[in-house]
Amino acid sequence: MSRPVPPAAAVVAIGANLGDTARAIDDAVRALAALPLTDRVRASDAVETVAVRLDGPDPEAPRYRNAVAVLQTRLAPSVLLAELHRIEAEHGRVRRERWGDRTLDLDLIAYGRVRSAGPALLLPHPRAHERRFVLEPWQQVDPDAELPGAGAIASLLAGLDG
Repeated sequence: MSRPVPPAAAVVAIGANLGDTARAIDDAVRALAALPLTDRVRASDAVETVAVRLDGPDPEAPRYRNAVAVLQTRLAPSVLLAELHRIEAEHGRVRRERWGDRTLDLDLIAYGRVRSAGPALLLPHPRAHERRFVLEPWQQVDPDAELPGAGAIASLLAGLDG
């Protein structure tokens, strides 16, 4: 008999810059709340930001709307990631180019204290510590949050200001 998986706090960054971005974010939060073995979904307010490409900010691209959801789940990290990809696909996400425009983007930022460097799952997200559009909404939902291996969100944001 297998033991139940203990619940873990997971952090999901939500973004969109194509179509009805406000609706996409609202729909994504509802879809997260409907996941099995998942509860206590808390989402930040959405913030609008400039699109970021591989070569830096792109003020000519459609602006992004970003939010963060913090949830409790007993889904394994790989299963949660697969569910995030399913939700993206249901909202018309097509993976054509890295860092391209998106109808919906769901990134698994952190899953408890889990660290993973596998090819399919990097935890915590390797660039979260440098992304204001992740850190600010996350801090709104959980002011005392810490990014595993990087430190307190408040300190990481202060470092971006410096």
